[in-house]
This record gives sequence, C-alpha cells and structure tokens, in this order.
Amino acid sequence: MNSDFKIELIPENRLESILPLVDLLNNGSIAYPLLKERLDNMISMGGYECIGVYDGPELIGICGLWVLNKLYAGKHVEPDNVFIKKAYRNRGVGQLMMDFLFQYAKDIGCEGSEVNCYVSNEKGQKFWERQGYKPLAYHYFMQFEDID
Repeated sequence: MNSDFKIELIPENRLESILPLVDLLNNGSIAYPLLKERLDNMISMGGYECIGVYDGPELIGICGLWVLNKLYAGKHVEPDNVFIKKAYRNRGVGQLMMDFLFQYAKDIGCEGSEVNCYVSNEKGQKFWERQGYKPLAYHYFMQFEDID
C-alpha cells in the first residue's frame, strides 16, 4: 500500500467535496442538486462525519459515518457511502479507512459498529465480513411514493 496516502476527517466546511465521489457511487442516478440538499440536511441533523483519503490534493476515497446510539447496540458508528476511486481499489485504501474508523470510534467511546450493505453487493459483503461484521438482521426500506 502507498504510505503517502493522507487520511483525515473532512472538516464540515469541506464536506461538499465528497459529492463527486458519491455521484460515482450512485452511477449518476441522483441529481447533484438533490445530493447537495441531502448532504446539507444530514449535516444539520448532527452525528454525520466523513473520512477522506487523499493522494496529494486528490480525494480518492470516502467513508461517511454516523455516530449513533440505539437500545440494542449502545453508542456505535455506522459507515455509510464508502467509495474508493477505481484506480485505487485493491491497494489497501479500504483497510486504511476502516482502521481509522475503528480507532476513531473507540476514541469517542463507541461500543461497536453496524453497517448496511446491498444484497446485490457481493464484494461489499465479503469486505465487511473480512472486517469482522456478522449478519444480524434484514434492513428494509420503503419509498412512500410507492404506496397509495
């Protein structure tokens, strides 16, 4: 792995810099203005942060994270919208982000971590399992526009 990568929490005033990578993650399926609006709402809710990995000045990887507290899990972090630019995949960037995430979570008093992964994302499932995650439950989602 390239030891020249820099990893840090992206300051709130620079969080919009993640949107081009989020756009790639979603294959352009969500309009940029809507992504921006959603990010602004996430920030205003509190509890959202994002890890950035840089190769020089270039943002090459992101891992959003929510700091949550739930009855069944206690205080924990939830990685969200994890993405690495294609040219940097399989170079240890994902592990670098997870090492940073887990240490950060421990430093702020988290008891653990939970993650959601699409059923169709087999590579993602294998990655999360290598990180020590175990399937616990089904995650369901409903769009209100889909119901009468």
